[in-house]
Amino acid sequence: MKSYPALEIRGADPDRLLAAIDDLSATAIEEREDSVRVFFSTAFARNRAQTILTSDFDAAPLEVSDEDWARRSQADLQPVTVGRLTISPRLSAGPQLAPSVDIEPLAPSPDVIVITPSMGFGTGHHATTRLCLAALQTLDLSHQSVLDVGTGSGVLAMAADRLGAARALGIDHDPDAVQAARENLALNPTARDVSFAVADLRTTPLPRAGVVTANLTGALLIETATELVGALEPGGTLIVSGLLAGERDEVVQALRRDEKAGHGVPRTRIVWEFEEDGWVGLAMKKS
Repeated sequence: MKSYPALEIRGADPDRLLAAIDDLSATAIEEREDSVRVFFSTAFARNRAQTILTSDFDAAPLEVSDEDWARRSQADLQPVTVGRLTISPRLSAGPQLAPSVDIEPLAPSPDVIVITPSMGFGTGHHATTRLCLAALQTLDLSHQSVLDVGTGSGVLAMAADRLGAARALGIDHDPDAVQAARENLALNPTARDVSFAVADLRTTPLPRAGVVTANLTGALLIETATELVGALEPGGTLIVSGLLAGERDEVVQALRRDEKAGHGVPRTRIVWEFEEDGWVGLAMKKS
């Protein structure tokens, strides 16, 4: 069972803690009754953060198993609906299920996507995922190919399929994420042409697509702006989230800037934008 490096931080003011970890490469935050757990992608990143935070916070290292997180989260996760799509957690009926949980998952249908909760790859319930789901529903995906970069649990690729895309490919640099996405795909037998593959956005040439989704981070969107826009077919649409409101202008500038054309016509234009809980979602059309 995979586990995730984390810090258990007690007695911290949430706003002060969020400011302190802003540059420490945290991947997730879980608020608990008497503490906050901050997760990291590697033990090295966790240990570095602990060294920095110890002078101001009571921060203890721990490893959280994916099974433990999923078991505890199941009691709180409810189906979430965005437009015509509903993301429903798959609740195990096996012995690891908490006895108090009596919520039945919705059956897979053209409007419901079922996933297994996982600390590593998201649940589809975060604001950034909801923003991407909303943006996808502003487009006519008929006959479109969709590329989901950093697919995680595979929700956006499967959502594109449900919304009528001709085919959808989700890629992620993490083989565990791709395996989780494939397992989630198996829970949704009504999906048509959806596939997942291991690929690193920064080193692997991206296939062309009419629509590209990228729910990443503000820093990674800026770093890979040329690759993301380059993957779009002429007239295609790029949907991005994972950026905070304070990062919005820099991300937009990077996605619009054409290094070859200099200061000529911007290579993309914003056709949809929304903010939720301090997170920004954008849809940008390629010139």
